[in-house]
Amino acid sequence: MSQTRADDRLIVALDVPNALDGLDLARRLGDAVSFYKIGLGMLTGGGLALANELKQDHGKRIFLDMKFFDIGATVEAAVRGIAQFDLDFLTVHGDPNVVRAAKDGASGKDLKILAVTVLTSLERADLDAALIRPGDVRDIVVERAGRAFAAGADGVICSPREAALVRALPEAAGRLIVTPGVRPAGAALGDQKRVATPAQAIADGADHIVVGRPVWAAPDPVSAARAIIEELS
Repeated sequence: MSQTRADDRLIVALDVPNALDGLDLARRLGDAVSFYKIGLGMLTGGGLALANELKQDHGKRIFLDMKFFDIGATVEAAVRGIAQFDLDFLTVHGDPNVVRAAKDGASGKDLKILAVTVLTSLERADLDAALIRPGDVRDIVVERAGRAFAAGADGVICSPREAALVRALPEAAGRLIVTPGVRPAGAALGDQKRVATPAQAIADGADHIVVGRPVWAAPDPVSAARAIIEELS
């Protein structure tokens, strides 16, 4: 297969049990992938140490997916602690008070604060169960994105199905849109519900797509990652 240069629009989610497995996967992927997401599932398995090793020793970009949600002082302190590690993206919940606190915590650093709108694993029935106000999921996502941008978010997390609507917001100019819930054609949906293909997500305005299982669970992860990058091109 021809060598395809790493494209940092693809963020591979290292949804593996621990840092050793994550480092092994990153080594296998080598130059095929330049951007990784490390989430809560690996936090107690050495996730922060892995983030630092991939960033400092291997020159990778790092998206730390912590989805912080707490009172302002706590969020600000947590983000200030993370910001010292010179990582690239950090998620917080998209409530304006949380976003403002996170931005204060990241002040003076290059860390981008991304606001979560509505998780891509949720549908209207899930929002009803959580007592979230009635309305179309897309409308809620767009409204939460607009409010997060107004609060200073550097970008938002939304499903690819809402990317075009969020990109159309005047406040979205110059801001990032990162879309999980991306599945190559024919891939299993897993726990995702609001999905689209990689090419469609980028065409609709996403700056980065997040793909996990279709890469790390593939028989040949390198070929899987390169196939996604080729689709983006």
